[in-house]
Amino acid sequence: MAGSVPDSLPYDGGWCAMGRDVLTRPALPPPCTERYGRHGEHVVEVWPAPRARAPVVLVVHGGFWRAAYDRRHLRPMAHALASRGYMVVVPEYRRTGAGGGWPGTFDDIAAATDAVGPLALRYGADPARQVWAGHSAGGHLVLWAAARHRLPVRSRWHRPPAGAGVLCLAGCTSLGLAALWDLDGGAVRALLGGAPARVPQRYALADPGWLLPAGVRARLLHGTADAQVPLAMSRAYAARARRLGDAVTLEELPGAGHFAPIDPRSPAWPRVLAAVADLADTGAPAGPGVRSADH
Repeated sequence: MAGSVPDSLPYDGGWCAMGRDVLTRPALPPPCTERYGRHGEHVVEVWPAPRARAPVVLVVHGGFWRAAYDRRHLRPMAHALASRGYMVVVPEYRRTGAGGGWPGTFDDIAAATDAVGPLALRYGADPARQVWAGHSAGGHLVLWAAARHRLPVRSRWHRPPAGAGVLCLAGCTSLGLAALWDLDGGAVRALLGGAPARVPQRYALADPGWLLPAGVRARLLHGTADAQVPLAMSRAYAARARRLGDAVTLEELPGAGHFAPIDPRSPAWPRVLAAVADLADTGAPAGPGVRSADH
């Protein structure tokens, strides 16, 4: 990674060994597939819950918003969550290099998150108990989706608070820092069509840090040895969110690399399960951001 990325990422030789193999690990396809729109990428993979009124976990994949990565690498995680009794929903969305970017990626995530409640009702789960989880760039997308009520009312993406708890796993929580640090060789510039100085209004609408306080209960899990998205980014987001009154917690995973939080075989997995259970059981109480209609 080029740019001013912090060079003090601790490494204890442990969890980093649990690396990128989760991206290509074989896993059974989902029991069900649904559509949420007309485009070829507007699909969601669904693992129905084994019991009625179960919580729903939406999981959005990462890959720096690029077409090279798709939803299939989350199937091991989705199977593991489903085995715990959750209904699991994994959407696809348009990424850069395949029709995504500004504004298509955001159109898709808005539509996909809007579809979770109706899908829960269709499959007998509880639409009032939603957890939106996202890994890496997916972490950015679920934080953004949960803060859409903070967008100007005239925005195409504005909607009332969804009431979902948010779990951000090794998340790209600041588009400004991602651009400054040049993460993944210009990934954010490809997503938004330029640097912050060139398209500042897009960054203001797309960066979750600009939409705080969101009034959303969020948990951030981030490995101390993450070489793709530095832990410093989650620390900065959590500190700012708490200063503005949001119920945001950050749990640092000692020695964990970027992919550990989505790998059911990693030592990080029990902490992910605990965070999902916490958010599913306690909901997402409203905070200052919910009371403010515009930004």
